Amino acid sequence: MEPFKIGIVGCGGRMGRMNLAAVAAADGCVIAGGTDRPESPVIGSDIGLLAGGEPLGIAVGDDPVELFAKADAVIDFTSPDASRRHADLAAQAALVYVIGTTGLDGEHQAAIERAALHAVVIQAANMSLGVNLLQLVTEQVARALDADYDIDILEMHHRHKVDAPSGTALMLGEAAAKGRGVELDSVACKARDGIVGARPRGEIGFATLRGGDVPGEHSVIFAAEGERVVLTHKASSREVFAKGAVKAALWGRGKPAGLYSMRDVLGL
Repeated sequence: MEPFKIGIVGCGGRMGRMNLAAVAAADGCVIAGGTDRPESPVIGSDIGLLAGGEPLGIAVGDDPVELFAKADAVIDFTSPDASRRHADLAAQAALVYVIGTTGLDGEHQAAIERAALHAVVIQAANMSLGVNLLQLVTEQVARALDADYDIDILEMHHRHKVDAPSGTALMLGEAAAKGRGVELDSVACKARDGIVGARPRGEIGFATLRGGDVPGEHSVIFAAEGERVVLTHKASSREVFAKGAVKAALWGRGKPAGLYSMRDVLGL
């Protein structure tokens, strides 16, 4: 079988470089190319060097159209507006599109769902095995414990992260709400400030921390009179997200068009 050609959009960023390195290290695939913003200082750089390895003779470009045309799969951890444009390209190319971008609104998500009519789209706010197991366990615990247990989701990321709460925190909130049989939007509290009064029964709260170089830490806290249950995942390196994204891309090879999650990839 021919090596699976995987391209990386946003390859000059922290996750983009990690994704390049993960593709280069994985069996059964090769780097098809990479793109970044036209004003990025990495444009024209050798992708192999950007990935921390030997030169590959492939320069970083600024035209995602060309990349989507020649790749078998594209991994995207960019920005909501960029991912909306990339989703259209994925639909046209009918390839495997792995998206880990967070902070999406309804229009962004609608574009991704339209792309899934023609492409294999694998979308997850977090690509790591541990977080997806945490999501599953959170749903099960929320189903087992009634509303006497208050639920809060605490997350911390590096100082450069632009969206809050994190996509993973919201994913965990959705899992908790699903376990409770409610819609997250109807019970979520994403900020508390001032005299807010007693906590409503059944509320799912979020707390956000930003600082340093933390790749990602998430805790789901179930607190009742006399006890607390705390489920926690801590990522010490972005490598776990990149490995998960490559695993997802390889899993998508030959699959029918549709919208999939990491729980599909991991068989959860």
